[in-house]
Amino acid sequence: MNDIRHSLLRRDALSAAKEVLYHLDIYFSSQLQSAPLPIVDKGSVELLEEFVFQVPKERSAQPKRLNSLQELQLLEIMCNYFQEQTKDSVRQIIFSSLFSPQGNKADDSRMSLLGKLVSMAVAVCRIPVLECAASWLQRTPVVYCVRLAKALVDDYCCLVPGSIQTLKQIFSASPRFCCQFITSVTALYDLSSDDLIPPMDLLEMIVTWIFEDTRLILITFLNTPIAANLPIGFLELTPLVGLIRWCVKAPLAYKRRKKPPLSNGHVSNKVTKEPGVGMDRDSHLLYSKLHLSVLQVLMTLQLHLTEKNLYGRLGLVLFDHMVPLVEEINRLADELNPLNASQEIELSLDRLAQALQVAMASGALLCTRDDLRTLCSRLPHNNLLQLVISGPVQQSPHAALPPGFYPHIHTPPLGYGAVPAHPAAHPALPTHPGHTFISGVTFPFRPIR
Repeated sequence: MNDIRHSLLRRDALSAAKEVLYHLDIYFSSQLQSAPLPIVDKGSVELLEEFVFQVPKERSAQPKRLNSLQELQLLEIMCNYFQEQTKDSVRQIIFSSLFSPQGNKADDSRMSLLGKLVSMAVAVCRIPVLECAASWLQRTPVVYCVRLAKALVDDYCCLVPGSIQTLKQIFSASPRFCCQFITSVTALYDLSSDDLIPPMDLLEMIVTWIFEDTRLILITFLNTPIAANLPIGFLELTPLVGLIRWCVKAPLAYKRRKKPPLSNGHVSNKVTKEPGVGMDRDSHLLYSKLHLSVLQVLMTLQLHLTEKNLYGRLGLVLFDHMVPLVEEINRLADELNPLNASQEIELSLDRLAQALQVAMASGALLCTRDDLRTLCSRLPHNNLLQLVISGPVQQSPHAALPPGFYPHIHTPPLGYGAVPAHPAAHPALPTHPGHTFISGVTFPFRPIR
């Protein structure tokens, strides 16, 4: 590597960047012939940091800066390289060598260039770059993933009006990237504050993608070898948790954003009647469509988990993630109570109850009814939530679930997009009263006393 470095030092910045990609391409191509997973050594990373990210090797040296034109040319060089390299394994290892965070001062330059590269790839539809970015999102800590998501949202939702149409078109070009992008965006916009409510254009695009084909949510899960224990601090296998959070918190978060000003230090009890208070009609319809799509996806998961031999072993909707969600709902409900936000609280809790019901019934959420009662005990009263908490009488016959776990719904697994039109198509079990919560999904329940 030292000989390569000395030859690169004699070149200008762009020629050196192109040359280092060429040398590493040859190096990793030869390694892949003898080992399926080549090791990215320190020397390779240092070459990339010095000649691509312009971070000098010597600490005393001043960092170099590319001007805007040079940076654009560098992005074009990189885009062309990934487009022209026909071996996906080589592309992936080069992309990983370039953009995997190293925990050093080069990471800021690395993330900045990555955001611009992926943004360019979206603009000119460079599918190999998008596929590499999808893999990067899957194996990179979530703190970096949300930075990439934020860069793309800024470029396509904030800077240029109407540019969201360009981002929307990649749905058919790289569904895998779209799935990972949605997961990152839901981690970024968690509705914890007004600034973290997703922009309207972004929300509309994601709902359009998912409503068009709900399988988009499951692409990473269905196409990834999965262990029962997933690493902590990385993106989820699916965006389900984030999308449930959006649907459940949206009525309360939008109401909070529109709350009237304080009067003498106290919230006014007068509810403003002007249009725009609470969620507007367009947003309400979008979140309703999204909620329906999420429930449809959850209903398919029992089949997929069983096929992967993960039923009862892997929860795609983790109970630990439901705990902060319920706490946030309770806090928002307390905060908004003086504003007479009863309709918003009811809608939020209805959506929570439906999501919990279907997630538990399909095996996506693994918890006992006692866990659920304890979790929801402090929430405002909601009839539907009380019915779900009471749970069905029968224990699940599925051998993968230990005693005490919430059994599956007594209906066959449904295919993608197959939402029954009439509840009568799936009658409740005889001798047990059935209560229909969602079209086509019925189960016996024990009434609250």
